Amino acid sequence: MNGRRTFTRRRVGQAALAGATLLGAPLPLRHALAQAPANLKVGLLLPTSGLQAQIGQACRRGADVANEVFADMKMPVKLDIVNYDTETKPDVARTQAEKAIDGGCQMLVGAFDSGQTIAIAQVAEQRGIPFVVNIAAAPQITEQGYKFVVRNFPTAPMLITGALALHKEIFKISGKTPKTAVLMSINDTFGTAMVNGIKALFPKQDMPYEIVDYITYDPAAKDLSVEVGKAKASKAEMLMPVCRLNDAKLLIQEMVKQRWEPMAVMNPGAPGLYEQDFLKTMGKYSDFLISNVPWLDPKSAMTQSLEKRHLAKFPGDQLDLNGGFTFEALLIAAQAWLAAKSTKADALMDALRKIKIDQHVMVGGPIQFDAKGQNVNIKAAAVENFKRKPTVVVPQSAAAAELVFPMPGWGDKRRT
Repeated sequence: MNGRRTFTRRRVGQAALAGATLLGAPLPLRHALAQAPANLKVGLLLPTSGLQAQIGQACRRGADVANEVFADMKMPVKLDIVNYDTETKPDVARTQAEKAIDGGCQMLVGAFDSGQTIAIAQVAEQRGIPFVVNIAAAPQITEQGYKFVVRNFPTAPMLITGALALHKEIFKISGKTPKTAVLMSINDTFGTAMVNGIKALFPKQDMPYEIVDYITYDPAAKDLSVEVGKAKASKAEMLMPVCRLNDAKLLIQEMVKQRWEPMAVMNPGAPGLYEQDFLKTMGKYSDFLISNVPWLDPKSAMTQSLEKRHLAKFPGDQLDLNGGFTFEALLIAAQAWLAAKSTKADALMDALRKIKIDQHVMVGGPIQFDAKGQNVNIKAAAVENFKRKPTVVVPQSAAAAELVFPMPGWGDKRRT
């Protein structure tokens, strides 16, 4: 045999018969095949290396089980999720967003950090590609008039307002109220937005304590001894940290070293204190610290599915708001695709603007976006660390444990 295909009358006849059979297929089947959209290709942009690598990886784990949860919830959708590492750098986030779009991604999701998210938003707007923000609080993300950006995470003012309301609730429940506080904050895009927001909003909230000092520092700092010393010298009864993972560890280590024992370490809506690596590294010194942040709703059937799938795939890793909000961003992408029945940008954006998702995983009302692309229905919870586990303590209707306030000192009163 010479490898050439030989066509006989019989072979030609079989081919013709097959063609006739296909042409004679029932019209509804042919129409369905023609109309079924291809899988939606989503570019997931996260800082999975660099300074924020551990947080970015926690976000990604929520995405890694998304399709399995969709199947559990009987959603007729499976996303094609492509991962891109922003390396914790806004300039890399921009180039990775370009790469994702050039690679055929029809929607972008990301990027945890506000600076990186702003860079991606600019690319998405220039290229006309829908962008769903999973986590990033800088107000300007939804204040620029972008037509291709929606955000399913509170703005800095929303975080602050929710956190300060929880502060009052905690004081009411405990019967203990600090008279003074000091704010310590990173000076990056997120930290600056939080500091400016607190300075603007705090006087309007009728808070029972005074902020006696604002102390800022570089998020890449290797030593916070001077900053903690200054905060201790203020004699404030409460520390309000606006931090991230690595500096949160430095902050608490230095507080223990300097034996500064305020009534509370309670943030105004920021990451760091509930992160898995923080809990593991700090051990008993992570207990009784309080984060006032959006959190997963343990009563949601979708949350229960997400927890089950996450535990099965990542048994040694914590599911927190990082994974929860990243999963939820992909849920939004999937629901928009189902509603649009198209992978075209205009159709997807129209679906995103009209979307209303009642069943989801984070505490709060339905997911839907206002004219600026902001979900305003997200609520916060007071999450206190107990035995290396972030646990909802307020509101009491969702509490999984009883509030401990004030916190014990760093000595032998702490759990081991």
